[in-house]
Amino acid sequence: MSSSETERSSGAAPPADQAAGALPAVAPQLRALRRRASLTLEAAARAAGLSPAHLSRLETGQRQPSLPMLLALARIYGTTVSELLGETVADRDAVVRAADMEPTAAGGWTYWQAGASGRGMQALRVHVPHGSQGDIVRVHPGEEWLHVLRGRLRLSLGDTTHQLAPGDSAHFDSLTPHRIAAQDPDGVELLFVHTLLQSPTAALCLGPTPGDIRDMRDMP
Repeated sequence: MSSSETERSSGAAPPADQAAGALPAVAPQLRALRRRASLTLEAAARAAGLSPAHLSRLETGQRQPSLPMLLALARIYGTTVSELLGETVADRDAVVRAADMEPTAAGGWTYWQAGASGRGMQALRVHVPHGSQGDIVRVHPGEEWLHVLRGRLRLSLGDTTHQLAPGDSAHFDSLTPHRIAAQDPDGVELLFVHTLLQSPTAALCLGPTPGDIRDMRDMP
């Protein structure tokens, strides 16, 4: 089936219970930015480790993307999570005011943009609830830095697991398979900075989410 046929076949209106939790600004942006990057649905889905049908559901608002999915697609499309969300910044002010940081929920996480769009790095303040996405393995080009503000974090890097308390930080190569999980019932709050490398293989590898996402750790 061609990419256009796949897109048309998934164009039905989402059920009410799915649409209620969707991010309305994301769906049209995802499709527009993919087309701006001259990627077919199949090519973009393959780079992100998704099935074409799953990416089509994201583009039509039938599924809500998680934050790792948004980060992956932002890298693939050479843009930022802010642009995927349809947010615009009038200029690149060096200062980001607390009152301007609007919370966004994605995949169980809540995050706040802590930096301007269009930069080589993206800064976020992230709240990770207990039990949310703790089994997701991430592998992608670039670097990540995180700093624990509140709660305790379990960070797995390759075969090593670290316990981070408030005030602790980690700085690592994102090609190292890594997992992030909150240890406390109230979750963990982080400052999170990652590089935005624009590479055809700059995909965030998500594992195991049955039926939707495949592990891409063997991706060249």
